[in-house]
Amino acid sequence: MTLDQTRADQFSLQRRKSGGGTARLSGWGFANETDPLSDVLLGSPAHLRHLATSSLSRKHLREAPCNIQVAQAQHAELVAAYEHFGVKVHMHQPHPELPMQVYARDSSVMTPYGAIITAMAQWWRRGENYAAIRSYESLGIPIYDMVTAGTFEGGDFNVIEDGCVLIGCGSARTQEEGARQVQSWFEAEGWETRLAFIDEYYVHIDLMVVPVAEKLTAVCLDCTEPGIVDWLKAKGHEIIDVPFKDTMALGCNFMSLGRGKVIAPTASKTLIDQLRARGFEVAVVDTQEISKTGGGIHCMAQALRRVAASACSTITACPVGSWLTIRQRPRGGNL
Repeated sequence: MTLDQTRADQFSLQRRKSGGGTARLSGWGFANETDPLSDVLLGSPAHLRHLATSSLSRKHLREAPCNIQVAQAQHAELVAAYEHFGVKVHMHQPHPELPMQVYARDSSVMTPYGAIITAMAQWWRRGENYAAIRSYESLGIPIYDMVTAGTFEGGDFNVIEDGCVLIGCGSARTQEEGARQVQSWFEAEGWETRLAFIDEYYVHIDLMVVPVAEKLTAVCLDCTEPGIVDWLKAKGHEIIDVPFKDTMALGCNFMSLGRGKVIAPTASKTLIDQLRARGFEVAVVDTQEISKTGGGIHCMAQALRRVAASACSTITACPVGSWLTIRQRPRGGNL
């Protein structure tokens, strides 16, 4: 790495070049959402509360509120899954005033050029954006830019493949003004962008569309606009259909680790079977209780660094089928 590259990766509050031409980071970031994951940013559930953040979370709050202790234990299992697969876990500093900080994808977006600080829609979450700036500063990751034109949340920034992003816009959480601001930045960088106008009931685009591997994407066909599906297929993507019932239980909200490995919730019954039939190793984590508060595995994770498959020898490999054995060991032991 040259001295100029090192300086380019140092923390700053705005790295984006007006008009495009921003250089990609050399140490952090990623080209797509499916290359091998080496570093992930998570939020602590230490101060988690069940709030009415969406129609689904409001329904659970009314009928069967989240058991916070169980949710915290489920999050610990999720952390253990990442660590088992050799992913380095970075955590936001928890704050009692930020009860939804566990959903680390919403307050920021990591890109090949640095992090985007978003603009949260709900007043009780806006402090998460400031906490995210501190996290990136502590890690030495520069800020690409900050959304200012309207609300915008990270679950609506969906990198389909290198140089191509799908941006969700559902009014309740991400406004069209915020979505178009981010769209303009990436079009200036030479990216293909597509806006997905979704019903606010679905909250974010990553409830229904999440990449699994190169040219393989999980999609809930029952609630995704046919034009988006046709667009993906035109790019050569094979679609794994996730049923509506599974999707409403956050079953299409999983995390690709690259190299044929995925962390998925128990609600992903159809998807898990489909992936295993294709030879994927799937770590299944029960997130049912924590998801009552409004999000899934993908919502809880912000990929900080993915490396090209040819350069991923430093990521620990795990034998296929080993996860069930590992997760039964007492916590605190060596993975």
